[in-house]
Amino acid sequence: MSSSDDFENYGAATRGVLAGRREEWTGTPGHPGAVVNPAVWRASTHLYPDMSALRAHPANEDGRFYYGRRGSPTQWGLSEALTQLEGDSAGTVLYPSGVAAIAGALLTVLRPGDVLLMTDNAYEPSRIMGRGLLKDFGIETRWFDPTDLASFEAACCERTRCVLLESPGSLTMEVQDVPAIAAAAKARGIVSVLDNTWASPLGFQGLRHGVDIVVMSLTKHVSGHSDCMMGSASAGPEWYRKLRLRSQGMGTVVSPDDAALMLRGLRTMKHRLEAETASALGIAQWLEGRPEVARVLCPMLPGSPGHELWRRDFTGGCGLFSFVLKGGTSAARDALIDALTLFGIGYSWGGFESLATPVDPAGIRTASQWPLKGMDAEDRFGVRLSIGLEDSTDLIADLERGLAVWAGATA
Repeated sequence: MSSSDDFENYGAATRGVLAGRREEWTGTPGHPGAVVNPAVWRASTHLYPDMSALRAHPANEDGRFYYGRRGSPTQWGLSEALTQLEGDSAGTVLYPSGVAAIAGALLTVLRPGDVLLMTDNAYEPSRIMGRGLLKDFGIETRWFDPTDLASFEAACCERTRCVLLESPGSLTMEVQDVPAIAAAAKARGIVSVLDNTWASPLGFQGLRHGVDIVVMSLTKHVSGHSDCMMGSASAGPEWYRKLRLRSQGMGTVVSPDDAALMLRGLRTMKHRLEAETASALGIAQWLEGRPEVARVLCPMLPGSPGHELWRRDFTGGCGLFSFVLKGGTSAARDALIDALTLFGIGYSWGGFESLATPVDPAGIRTASQWPLKGMDAEDRFGVRLSIGLEDSTDLIADLERGLAVWAGATA
């Protein structure tokens, strides 16, 4: 079904329904396309009918049985679906988690002696990777201000091989000028890698904005149900081939059962994202008017840092944003979060359920400040919200109770 010549002309919801559903993967030779979804193929060994078939096996590519580590129609269907949704992609490699996808991409690009430039608002496991895994391999990581192109350019040197972007940042939500940074990197022969988990390809297509490799944690929006983990990296022909070979060399493989769950989540991702985005924007606007709140960090909100770039480059949003309390203490913020009944306390995001976690980036920033420019020094205790599919009026009432507890603990 996904091979239709009209595929690129369809809307995002239609493409999400059709993508990765080749008839040969959803049926038998005598009855192609017999079922809606690719079956779950659980197999380590793939058998050949005879030796001539084994010796005639084609080059390394998806869609050809070889061995379980190379995948089966379940994994191939998911990989192809993600490739079709990510404009200008030659292919997508799957990884057991989002962090594994980031590591897989960086270890494909970087070599001992290279320098990696990392945005200062990066996901903390990415920062840990820069200081740990990559350092152990003789790779130096340097950080730059996510909102300042000059900071990126100043950090470049003759050994700089790669830049890791994350826009918006998953804690403080700064939006980067990705096209400008990608162009500046390309002019210097630097490979750009973008963690695009916040927007997904439905909200921002990184390759079409000049990025070389786009990484995503499928655990979040694609799954949508907080019950499985996976990551992906999509790229054009040159880097897709290299990503694939490095992944195979490391023995990376994802479970077909998890791939089937991801495919199920993918079909409804656009509608979930639209609902979560609408609720998040309404809640962000409500928080903006609260006396307890010093700043709402939501790129979709007019006046919020990065909103102009978001409006210029993005075609969608999501339910993840943060807000900063006006003064107070860490204990008071804990009391606020503890008082919430509809928001779970837990990491990750993008599921159907709402979550709340504390935001404390001051201790990990190295090239930019926290609190952000324009914020008072005492306004430093943040809360990150992942808005799910509950009624927004119920979530607002829950937050109102939490803010009342915060006010009481602050008085």
